[in-house]
Amino acid sequence: MGSNRMRRRLSAGAAALALAAIIPSAPAAAEPVAGLPTTNFPLGVPGVPKTAAKSLAPGVGYFTLRHGKPQDGYTVSVVVKGKDFMSEANAQAQAAAVQAAGLEPVIVKFTRPAVADYPAGDYFMVRVGAWPLDRKAEAAAVAERLKDAGVNAKVDYQGDDGFVTTGPWDVRVIVVDPRTFRGSYRASLGASVAKREKVSDMAAAGKALAAVNGGFFDIHTLPAFRGDPTGISVVGGKLLSEAVAGRVGLVLRGRTARITELSSTVTARAADGAGAEVTGLNRVPKQDELVMYTEELGRDTPKDDGIEVVLDASGTVTSIREPGGPVTPGTRVLHGVGAAAGWLWQHAAQGTIVTVTTRVTDLRTNKAIPLTPETNIIGGAVGLVRDGATSITASRDGMANTNMILRRHPRTLAGVTGDGALILAVVDGRAPGRTIGASFFEAAGLMRWLGARDAISLDGGGSSTMVVGTTVVNHPSDGTERAVGDALLIVGAR
Repeated sequence: MGSNRMRRRLSAGAAALALAAIIPSAPAAAEPVAGLPTTNFPLGVPGVPKTAAKSLAPGVGYFTLRHGKPQDGYTVSVVVKGKDFMSEANAQAQAAAVQAAGLEPVIVKFTRPAVADYPAGDYFMVRVGAWPLDRKAEAAAVAERLKDAGVNAKVDYQGDDGFVTTGPWDVRVIVVDPRTFRGSYRASLGASVAKREKVSDMAAAGKALAAVNGGFFDIHTLPAFRGDPTGISVVGGKLLSEAVAGRVGLVLRGRTARITELSSTVTARAADGAGAEVTGLNRVPKQDELVMYTEELGRDTPKDDGIEVVLDASGTVTSIREPGGPVTPGTRVLHGVGAAAGWLWQHAAQGTIVTVTTRVTDLRTNKAIPLTPETNIIGGAVGLVRDGATSITASRDGMANTNMILRRHPRTLAGVTGDGALILAVVDGRAPGRTIGASFFEAAGLMRWLGARDAISLDGGGSSTMVVGTTVVNHPSDGTERAVGDALLIVGAR
């Protein structure tokens, strides 16, 4: 009896209550410049957003943008294994458990739309009730009642879903016109690769006009190494973190910016002619890996059962040691584990020379990128727009999941226009009633509206930060500024 009722409820929900993931279409890419577009904002209810503008320097405009009104409220979502979406069979089982607790479930079917490299998927949620913004406590009481009955549940703000919404959105935008800007772009890893730092501290150290957080960093490694970018990082022409081959990055050279797919190779060649691939830079090695540490690591190398050889500026092996020592200025350390340790023992004797060569390749042109002091690269990104069209590469760039693709989060976005202007945008989120963030689809639509021919999503969530001068101008969703792996700095003429 109960099973049949739930099947009918699912059918009714599909017709009347289920939320469809409708993604707003974006207009064709516009030509940027002096101000923001005066056409309808591409998200939510059509209309021109409220904006304010300020010049930070010749060619550098800073804008605030607000659009939409809050209409979403709270519901209670059932959670299974940390996720609030599941298969239809699991949803039926969870709905039965909710019903047994004396509450009325609604099964919601939704589709996560396909992206450029990942197919669409159908999922189901089990939800109970709906409350306006000022009655969150009532939703919390229902969630506790479900937990007492053995059903894991959470209070869920419906604006986060990625379904149709009226907003609101609170966005900060910086547009840099290279025709009049006389400064430069730089990447910063702070005082060290291993340690995370606040964007405001990196901006202050670099005397930047403005800055935003960079790409994703490794939160799953040893605590002392969690500032390590999860992808390529080049600072002042030095490769400090290796690329994940084929993933997108932002290449900065002077005041020019380019978005492209990248790869990197680092090779160690011993005096006897033997060569080995260096598979990691400034991170914790895996079994059988050869990893190189540079002085920018900022701490001792990790301790393990491998060996290390220390190279001076000429590549001469000055010492062979156990792991866990410093990387002094002017030196590099090759760290081998397992088979890689055997290679070092066999080919890197003290006093011999090991030559290390580095190459970064632009995979769109298949040409090497010159690693000059002007070259900076920020990776750890997800492709959003290519050649003026939405092209979300969530799978290739390591973010192929419903939470990242469809749900709304704070986002830090970077784009380049057809005439070379750099667009940086931070969309605040996770603030019910004030600002809801963006899905990948919405982020792509926003960047196209701003005029980006190519655009990427950098790290988001609590990491999303924009600094102007010495002030954090957005509202980081953690409630305070988070330390991150790297940052993109806009530096004025000197």
